[in-house]
Amino acid sequence: MTSLFVDRRGVALELEAGAIVFRENGERIGTVPIAPLTRVFLRGDVNLPAALLGKLGEQGVGVVILSGRIGRPSLLLARPHNDAARRVVQIRLSFDKPFCLQISKKLIERKLARQIEWFTELRESNMQVCYELSHVLRGLEEHRTRIDQASNTASLRGVEGSAAARYFSGLQAVVPDSLHFTGRNRRPPRDPFNALLSLTYTLLHSEIAIALHGAGFDPYVGFYHHLAFGRESLASDLLEPLRPLADQFALTLIRKKVLEKDHFSTTEAGCLLGKAGRTRYYTAYGEHSETLRKGINQEIEWLTAQINEILDTEDEDEQSDNGFEDFDTVGHE
Repeated sequence: MTSLFVDRRGVALELEAGAIVFRENGERIGTVPIAPLTRVFLRGDVNLPAALLGKLGEQGVGVVILSGRIGRPSLLLARPHNDAARRVVQIRLSFDKPFCLQISKKLIERKLARQIEWFTELRESNMQVCYELSHVLRGLEEHRTRIDQASNTASLRGVEGSAAARYFSGLQAVVPDSLHFTGRNRRPPRDPFNALLSLTYTLLHSEIAIALHGAGFDPYVGFYHHLAFGRESLASDLLEPLRPLADQFALTLIRKKVLEKDHFSTTEAGCLLGKAGRTRYYTAYGEHSETLRKGINQEIEWLTAQINEILDTEDEDEQSDNGFEDFDTVGHE
């Protein structure tokens, strides 16, 4: 399964016998079969008919439209999962504070566990920053032990925020100095590595939202991230333990010189990846997408198991109640 990235002005997409046909100035310039696609990302002046969008939705292919200079995503979701009971339980549990805290702790614990695992590997292969990473790892381990002590999601966010400051100080030690990365900043990102992180988080968040919709969840109703207008809060929840995978991908692009400082430009609107850089990035993202989607699927399977456990318990309780009612009726005859 793969993604299709279209980032080209003046191109028109058409549906033809189960394939996407690309035309430029009326001439046919390429064809891509729909069957192996899982996602289509569109950016720039791209035209496509409703028939093609309908076919993509029918085949379960989510469409992400990246608009504006910074590529704000709009999602066109495929057909949802048929089990509405899953969404009903999800919404009800979003008001259950103990359940939300339990889920949130597990999400942040896995996030820190992945950060610790990655930084341990980086320390072993980057002896010049061994001291800095050792210091950060001690801090992350300390914050990991504090997760269970959090009494509510607000205090858990405090633990997560403090751990994030430690984590990005460690990331700063391994990102090349030429990129001027001094920690996480966004809206807009002010340096190339933050621009790369923001783009990767955006695409990954969109992938999660589409996958959640297809699995029968409402992407907007979260447990750790509360309801917020226009935000896919549940996708934000599942993004947390997957952020280290996105960070690894971003650092790999820089270290392998797939992307370099010249691929970025900085203006008053922030630091942005240019067209040539985006072409390189999308190719690399497509090659790496299987690893990222494996992580997404694992998180959704885990979440589904949590919800199904609640559903199974409620079914057992209902059957038990029905049994007692039948016995009581027989006893009075």
